[in-house]
This record gives sequence, structure tokens and C-alpha cells, in this order.
Amino acid sequence: MTPTARRTRRPLQVAAGGAAALLALSACSSGSDSSAKPDSSRPGKLSGEVTVFAAASLKESFTTLGERFEKEHPGTKVTFSFGGSDSLAASITGGAPADVFASASPRTMKIVTDAGDASGTPATFVRNELEIATLPGNPGKISSLKDLTEAGLKVVLCDKEVPCGAAAQKALDASGLKLTPVSYEQDVKAALTKVELKEADAAVVYKTDVRAAGDKVRGVQFPESADAVNDYPIALLKDAPHTEAAKAFIALVRSAEGQKVLSGAGFLKP
Repeated sequence: MTPTARRTRRPLQVAAGGAAALLALSACSSGSDSSAKPDSSRPGKLSGEVTVFAAASLKESFTTLGERFEKEHPGTKVTFSFGGSDSLAASITGGAPADVFASASPRTMKIVTDAGDASGTPATFVRNELEIATLPGNPGKISSLKDLTEAGLKVVLCDKEVPCGAAAQKALDASGLKLTPVSYEQDVKAALTKVELKEADAAVVYKTDVRAAGDKVRGVQFPESADAVNDYPIALLKDAPHTEAAKAFIALVRSAEGQKVLSGAGFLKP
């Protein structure tokens, strides 16, 4: 073997040996830490069923976002329980298993936070404004909140403990108006249904619900609604069975994509 050949081969041998050592070190390092976990925040890495308790007025938009979430994260499932925020809060503090709570008012969210059932600080993600829902064509010629006080007119309100009912009462009080409805309903969808079924002439509901009902009702705006706009907070629950997936769903709701869906439904930006 010539001196030149020896000089050429030795560096190659050293390089090969160094590469083998690096590979061995890498394998040792990756295999020695048994506590290392995969990055579950990446799309497709989440799993489990996320249970979301949400105000009835969020039904359409949250259903859309739930479907998008499942598509973006194969292996996950989003299950919703929609209803009056006060009833949902009572269920959570009573021990009902859930991952996320989206309320139609800070007051009902406070029921959950005061009980120590929320993880972290709730965040307002949208706001909502009231509107009068009348029969198609508005045969009662309702054009103001005051018109609802006319004798013979069948008006439905949400229960005063429900955010939409509390907001309606706030608007009435600000106007100095007194209204005796034919019924108080447990959530905004139930109040709207009374008009859709022609069991009532009008109901004070959210603008988003009027929009969702399409041509089944007609919406009438009133200026007093500006004094009774509801903030909607969302929170991760303390004993959430699927924390990472729940956080990801909340992130979707608050993202530009989520806000676009909510704005399209008629919600106001926070």
C-alpha cells in the first residue's frame, strides 16, 4: 500500500466511526427517556371525546365548529349539551362530566368559577345582542320594545335566570316598561319555538337565533338592546377528562377561523 493510499483511507475510517458514534448516541438518548411524550398539539395527534356544555344560542355555530374540529383532528369526537346557561352551570357544579363550558353571560360562568370547577380564567369569545322575533310578515306591526306591552299581544320571554331573560329584563327596566309574558321559557330556543309554532306573537331573543330561524320568523331591532349586550365566556373545566383536546377546541373557537363562523352567525366580536 502506498503512503498516499494510507493517508486517504484513514480520514474515511475516522469519519465513518464518528457517524456511527453519533447514531448510537442519538439512539441511546431517544430511548433512555421513558417519560417523553409525543406532541399532541399537532393536527392529527389528539384523541378522545370532548364534551362541551354550551348556551343554546351557540347551537348552530358550535355544531359547525365541532364538525371542523373532528375533521382537523381524526380520532376525536365533540359531543355537545346545549341549554340554558344557568341549568348547565348547575349540572357542572353538581358533578356532570364535561371538558368545556361556554356560557351566555359572565354571571352564569361565575357559578362555575366560584365552585372551583373551572381551570384557569374564562375568556370572552363573543358578544350577543337582543332582537324581537315576530311572526313572518310581522302581522302585529311590532316596531319597538314598547309595542310588546300592548294588550292582547302574546309575548314570550326567557326565564329571568337565563342570560337572554336577564338581558331582556335589563332592556325593559332601562326603558321603564313593564311586560307580562304569556310564558317564561328555559332557554332562548324554546322561546323562539313558541313564535315558530305560532303559539306566540313575539319573543325577545338573540339576533343570532333570529338569523338561524331563517324565514320562520321576522326580526325587529330595537335601540334598547344596546344596553343589554351579553358577553359570552368560555372555560376549560377543572376535571376535564380530555384536557389537551379540550384546549384545542377552545383554541379553535377563539381563532380567526372560529371567529369567522361566529360572526357569520351574527355574534359580535368580544
